[in-house]
Amino acid sequence: MNAQLINGYEVVIGFETHAQLQTKSKIFSRASTAFGAAPNTQASVVDMALPGTLPVMNREAVACAIKLGLALGSHIAPRSVFARKNYFYPDLPKGYQISQFEIPVVQGGEVSFFLDGDKKNVRKTVRLVRAHLEEDAGKSLHDAFQGMSGIDLNRAGTPLLEIVTEPDIRSTEEAVAYAKELHKIVTWIGICDGNMQEGSFRCDANVSVRKPGQPLGTRREIKNLNSFRFMQQAIDFEIRWQIEQLEDGHAIQQATVLFDPDTGETRAMRTKEDSADYRYFPDPDLPPLCISSEWIEQTRAQMPELPRKMAERFVADYGLPEYDAATLTQSPQMAAYFEQAAQKSGQPKLASNWVMGEISKRLNAEEIGIESAQVTAQQLAQIIQRIQDGTISHNAARQVFDALWRGEASDADAVIEAKGLKQMNDTGALEKIIDEVIAANPANVEQYRAGKDKAFNALVGQVMKASKGKANPQQVNELLRAKLA
Repeated sequence: MNAQLINGYEVVIGFETHAQLQTKSKIFSRASTAFGAAPNTQASVVDMALPGTLPVMNREAVACAIKLGLALGSHIAPRSVFARKNYFYPDLPKGYQISQFEIPVVQGGEVSFFLDGDKKNVRKTVRLVRAHLEEDAGKSLHDAFQGMSGIDLNRAGTPLLEIVTEPDIRSTEEAVAYAKELHKIVTWIGICDGNMQEGSFRCDANVSVRKPGQPLGTRREIKNLNSFRFMQQAIDFEIRWQIEQLEDGHAIQQATVLFDPDTGETRAMRTKEDSADYRYFPDPDLPPLCISSEWIEQTRAQMPELPRKMAERFVADYGLPEYDAATLTQSPQMAAYFEQAAQKSGQPKLASNWVMGEISKRLNAEEIGIESAQVTAQQLAQIIQRIQDGTISHNAARQVFDALWRGEASDADAVIEAKGLKQMNDTGALEKIIDEVIAANPANVEQYRAGKDKAFNALVGQVMKASKGKANPQQVNELLRAKLA
């Protein structure tokens, strides 16, 4: 990837993302994973690590891992093993976390994306190291007013896939775009609900800086970034902080840091551990996880059309630029909306422009999804058809769109009729207006004939004004040029 230099430093970022899997029960017990229950009401004897309890693998969690591997073009290991990751923390009842270390279930793969607003069709690709299954820890609760802390083990044992990238990301913009694309994929294939506020999709960013050509710098890991906006703020601050430290002659110490949204700053939480500190060893209570090729192929046959494949189809079938196709496949709902509008209107590029433009603008302003759009795909197709057959101009089309969005009518033709938005297509009437404009503006006529194109635009404007905006602009241009020839 092309390096983006900041004050002479290259930024290097890698991601570790914990996607909570959409299973009804936990990874090694039958306790519920439902969010929002009263503390410690969804913690089984297995989750609490009571003596004599043994973990039993959740088959659906493995199915989710297979789906992710297929979606990312990864190798799905036919045999993977579980390990104990040893560390002490109050919300870890076993004193270790069951995870995967030496042989993860998902190996390699990649995530490709376009940067927001980049219409140059330059695709960025981030390589993945692995994705492994593991259990979540509990949660420490702190009551500052009473000066007390407690442990909620409801989340302990919740199934996670930890998705780890190579350090391929070179800017904050790329980091956010990668996280958004991964979020899209895990929600698209239905393995994670993607709710960042509830902790279902948590990102840790490993950030370091270096002079170009130098070895990788010392990284600091920003933990539990739970919104894309905070992610951008946190990484931007961390980059500035590390560069300032190095410029002042200080060394960067490897550490785990947290982002404080109130101050907009990161702060060190603890010195960052390496894998040797966790004393990984194979879990003796869990046999190797074996996945047959038949299971993988059965899962492949049940997978939905993936966003990248759908985007490729939109390029091939509808002639869209890659950027448009990638944008329109942000969700299955948006893709379906576009495809319906494109097919019914017969104008896929115009449908793409409207969905990416006016529709998206309204959705963002009202903070709603496309499934809640006040203009249906059928109505949008009708607007596009009326533009194409010359019934209305683009400006009039926006007025029709506004009226439909406000619910003033359910039919584009009804709005056109009620508001008198039909274009003037009567050549005789239009020629009469043009003749009058030419006669009333001799100076502009002479300037145009002298080679000044701005004078022609001024004459077109006068015709449009005289027709009260109802003249067909293309027709006006053709007739006016013919008369001035």
